[in-house]
Amino acid sequence: MKYLLTFSIFLVVISCSRTVTRIDPSTQIDLSGRWNDSDSRKVADQMIHDLFKSDAFQKYSQNLGRKPVIVVGAIRNKTSEHIDAGNFIKKFEMVIHQSGMADLVESDEFRDKLRKERAEQQDFADPATVARWGKETGANLMLFGEINSETDVYNKKRVTNYVTTLFLTDIETNKRVWYGQNEIKKLVKN
Repeated sequence: MKYLLTFSIFLVVISCSRTVTRIDPSTQIDLSGRWNDSDSRKVADQMIHDLFKSDAFQKYSQNLGRKPVIVVGAIRNKTSEHIDAGNFIKKFEMVIHQSGMADLVESDEFRDKLRKERAEQQDFADPATVARWGKETGANLMLFGEINSETDVYNKKRVTNYVTTLFLTDIETNKRVWYGQNEIKKLVKN
């Protein structure tokens, strides 16, 4: 009886054990059918590629006579799912930064921290190394947008269409320079 009880406990422990395997972060895995990291990466890569290849962006850059400076503003999640908009924005910033097609300046959240540091340096840093006021690079363009979704459910099937819309706007004139959309459609069968 004692052996049977020990064996039963052993089986329960083994059946409840979990294994963890490290995988390449770029591997696409879709467990739930909801928005995930692969979707964020795919949308950011494709939309920024589309932006930089667009005639409107090329013409704007040409008229400016240098690489435009972009600040990424809010990208609102208007879906019913939790999507980490901050992480999504960082993916756009990384693609812009690595492209070499435009310069990137910090968003308001980080700009405020930099300004606070610059103010503190005025009092506490060696004057030869202090960061000076009035030397920030101003952005020419702001990128912002939203993610929407539409879901259709029937029996044990669900189709969700995610639509990401981005706007690139000239900060000085409020003129929309570029307007882009990307869609991801997912079919989930239970």
